[in-house]
Amino acid sequence: MLIISNLKAIIPGPIKQILRPIKNRFIKKNVAALSFWRSRFKIDKGKFSNSHYKRLMLAMAEEPNNNFLQGKIVADFGCGPRGSLVWASSALLRIGIDVLADRYAEEFTDNITSHGMIYLKSTENVIPLPTDFVDIMFTLNAIDHVDNFSVMCNEIMRVLKPGGQFIGSFNLEEPASSSEPQQLNEEIIKENLLNNMEIQSYKITNQGPNGNLYAPFFDGNLSYKQGQEGILWVRAKKKTT
Repeated sequence: MLIISNLKAIIPGPIKQILRPIKNRFIKKNVAALSFWRSRFKIDKGKFSNSHYKRLMLAMAEEPNNNFLQGKIVADFGCGPRGSLVWASSALLRIGIDVLADRYAEEFTDNITSHGMIYLKSTENVIPLPTDFVDIMFTLNAIDHVDNFSVMCNEIMRVLKPGGQFIGSFNLEEPASSSEPQQLNEEIIKENLLNNMEIQSYKITNQGPNGNLYAPFFDGNLSYKQGQEGILWVRAKKKTT
């Protein structure tokens, strides 16, 4: 505490004013995320439900079953504490990546330790995995939660093996907030991520009704007008050269 106090004393006032809103936004974002998951934990009566991830993630990947994960290192960026990769039992290794992984382990210990996953704490700048390590990287409405979109896209590309698969769901044109500071659109996503990959599947639609946002993908009724709020599903491969 003495060291912290001394640091506070020597930091000039103008710099404190610059740093304060950044610190407050970071704290507010994490508090909002934890509050959401605590609420979900109560709704699920102390054991997170996660069966829906199988249908959703297989649909995103356009795969009939999890055989394509056989022997692969599979990760989910922005996984939350709910066990998003429980269904991926054929994988060699399942990794959930999240800036709050340590907090999830403390608050939802029995759930976290029952998922058959490694929960890895990321920072806002670095995913602590070796370069060219992950075979298949999922992300589901998570990357708009990061503070620096381009930096985290670069990190996803770094940890993904050449020829590795990226399978993502992005919310488009949602207004930025303290918990989701990025307002994404197709151009931003392509510029920072997809232009460096070979796109294999690209689907975009308006959101479905509340409680069933992904319904258009399942019923085949895709309709989207650029500039509106919507959802993008994409599967792409990291180039080998």
